[in-house]
Amino acid sequence: MGIGFVFPGQGSQSVGMGRAFYDAVPSARTVYEQASRVLGYDAAALCFEGPAERLNRTEFTQPALLVASIAALRALEPSGLRPVAVAGHSLGEYSALVAAGGCSFEAAVSLVQKRGRYMSEAVLPGSGLVAAVLGAGPEVVQEVCREASSVGVVKPANFNAPGQIVIAGEKTAVERAMQLLKARGGHKVIPLPVSVPVHTPLMQSAADRLAKDIDATNGQDLAVPLINNAEATALRTWPEVKGSLVRQLPASVLWEDSMKAMSGLGVRTFIEIGPGTVLSGLIRRIIPGSVTLNVNDPKSLDATMKALDVKCEA
Repeated sequence: MGIGFVFPGQGSQSVGMGRAFYDAVPSARTVYEQASRVLGYDAAALCFEGPAERLNRTEFTQPALLVASIAALRALEPSGLRPVAVAGHSLGEYSALVAAGGCSFEAAVSLVQKRGRYMSEAVLPGSGLVAAVLGAGPEVVQEVCREASSVGVVKPANFNAPGQIVIAGEKTAVERAMQLLKARGGHKVIPLPVSVPVHTPLMQSAADRLAKDIDATNGQDLAVPLINNAEATALRTWPEVKGSLVRQLPASVLWEDSMKAMSGLGVRTFIEIGPGTVLSGLIRRIIPGSVTLNVNDPKSLDATMKALDVKCEA
């Protein structure tokens, strides 16, 4: 039974995330200490105490989620479980990269700190909008976005699962697309509390800035393949990953296709590592009959080990 590791992205954060592992697992505590040295502020205080307004700011959210996810990974590692492949949703791709051995944790922290800042600076505050579209097929969403593009930039940002697509772009254009979707089939469209329209062409300037930092980062070929967001393809070399991380910012997240690609490699059990269980719900819709487990605190780690009949002593 092949195992895949998947890592959450922005939206899964919450004040207090990771505290239980920090208190119980020395290797997890070390992750927060390493991150704090790179970031220049107390990563544990940000994750555990917030406040939520700060934690939810993109430039702080991204390092915090990476830290919490890798702390959970460190707690899982004594089990000896080895994934067939790894993947991460948007920001989570950096956690997956660390899990695959492509770069050091410290290097990933530095990159996501810059990524979050560049994303925030790429658009004026309040000028972007993100919305979830439920029940519409990809063809309908793409057609509506093309029509709404007459008033501004709007694109499908995430193809998350059957019947769940996220659109993003300039506020006026996204609002126009929302109107068109409701008029066409009464599709449910929900504005999301995210102002940065990631995975649209509006992020190209951020991608260009990030490309220089990624190019200067020391990395290596991966120990296990990483299924990337931009093409849902298995990547195995550092040069492939470098290019993919740059393309990822202005490109759609092909999560549905990525999970199908993991399944095609023999993955039947998906372990979501890090805060929340959003990805597990998506995976069950994408691959009916798959087993989804999660590791975000000692209790869920214990439940996952029991489900797999594996011993894990941190």
